[in-house]
Amino acid sequence: MKKILIFTLVAFAATMTMSAQKGDFSVGGQFNYASKNSMVGLGVNLEYEFIDNFRIEPEFIYYFENEGISAINANLNLHYLIKTGSNFVLYPMAGFSYARFDDSEDRFGANIGFGAEYRITNNFRFYTEERIQVLKDWNQSVTSLGVRYKF
Repeated sequence: MKKILIFTLVAFAATMTMSAQKGDFSVGGQFNYASKNSMVGLGVNLEYEFIDNFRIEPEFIYYFENEGISAINANLNLHYLIKTGSNFVLYPMAGFSYARFDDSEDRFGANIGFGAEYRITNNFRFYTEERIQVLKDWNQSVTSLGVRYKF
């Protein structure tokens, strides 16, 4: 429990520190699929572009039980934005990950992957991401589909 609290506080502090600077702030919801145990999840995230082309993203995912295993996953990712047009953005991503399986197994690790987003309106964006999540004794790919609202 201490590890969850520390990770949450660090993610919150990083987000609050960044919010003092100029940039775009977004909130998102997503559908996730994790390959290791064919787990399906729902997630939420916050994003803040703290300097041009760089944004930070705290993220929380809940994976529904499958084959007797359920999980929560908290991530803190950094995106580098490559703006390819007025409505389309590509971004490589890297970050830290914490996962807890069945209320007993804690794992820390890293994420590396890429994403793409398409601006539907000035405030709504559709996005997809694919990442490799490397955790102690539990490596998997994670696919995400979601929408973001920009404030």
